[in-house]
Amino acid sequence: MGAVAAPRLETARLILRAIEPGDLPAYAAMMADEGTVRFLGGATLSREEAWRKLLTNPGMWAWLGFGYWAVERKDDRRLIGQLGFGDFHRDMEPNIEGVPEMGWAFHLGFAGQGYASEAAAAALGWIDEALAPPQIAAIIDQANLASIRVAEKAGFNENRPATYRGEPILLYTRRRTGPS
Repeated sequence: MGAVAAPRLETARLILRAIEPGDLPAYAAMMADEGTVRFLGGATLSREEAWRKLLTNPGMWAWLGFGYWAVERKDDRRLIGQLGFGDFHRDMEPNIEGVPEMGWAFHLGFAGQGYASEAAAAALGWIDEALAPPQIAAIIDQANLASIRVAEKAGFNENRPATYRGEPILLYTRRRTGPS
């Protein structure tokens, strides 16, 4: 696909920008927080594991033409999460390979303030305009009520139960409604 960088997006309160090496301290702290990762597989990440995960972001943009953004607050420039799209070739049923999969992770300390919904709206606006995929998927832990609300507010509908790594998960989909 060639080198593609994450475009900078702005909302009323947020900046969605390319993930940078300097994001490691805040990202590692977020991913080391048990409450934050509870619905992301449940395992905290070491600083090294967080670094490796950050390194995948430029590759997604270069290879897929989409990826994840760092989400920071405008008022204090603090990294509060990440959000974007991937194609992780997940071992799941039904298979969603080839469909952009939206995901988000925000530090638990910033939950309940509408940041995820605000960032999701900006990212979906970008992908609808730039790539116009006919469908976008999101997988969400059945107990993650906050993420279910974010997905539903963003226009995702529960498709059906799915299985990921042998465990039940909810598969949400959002179909394009405008011109392609």
